[in-house]
Amino acid sequence: MLRQIQRKKVQSPGGTFAIVASRYNARYVDAMLRAARTELSRAGVSKVQIIRVPGAYEIPVVAARLARNASRILHPASRFSAIICLGVILRGETVHAAHIGEAVSRALMEIQIAHDIPVIHEVLLLENEAQARVRCLGAKHNRGTEAAQAALAMAQVMTGLSPTA
Repeated sequence: MLRQIQRKKVQSPGGTFAIVASRYNARYVDAMLRAARTELSRAGVSKVQIIRVPGAYEIPVVAARLARNASRILHPASRFSAIICLGVILRGETVHAAHIGEAVSRALMEIQIAHDIPVIHEVLLLENEAQARVRCLGAKHNRGTEAAQAALAMAQVMTGLSPTA
């Protein structure tokens, strides 16, 4: 069951946020992108880099490049505070969508662990367009808003942790 988005006032810990968004299923992804940008702006984030990719399967390679480049930057203020990944995969008549969803999920998890940067996974694997409308187009359950809130929360958590040796 979907829960309504809780509107929390979260202040940006500073830094730059990246959003990697698929062009495929643009109606839904664009709505999540708008919602994420609005939420980041509401929190006071001024630096957001947006990268568009053809489809969900292409999101991890861009997220990996962003994370790898960020991990080479010595000055913490210049690193990404978080990378938000947005996409919509709609199931079809074959198992192809499930394979894409699983591959993307595994890759995004590995990227954040390998590069010590939060990677917010909102690449949705949905059964149909009705589910996409509810999760992407509405204000009550928009996953773009939730992705931005998670990115802000994780940026604060990571900022509060002691540096690794």
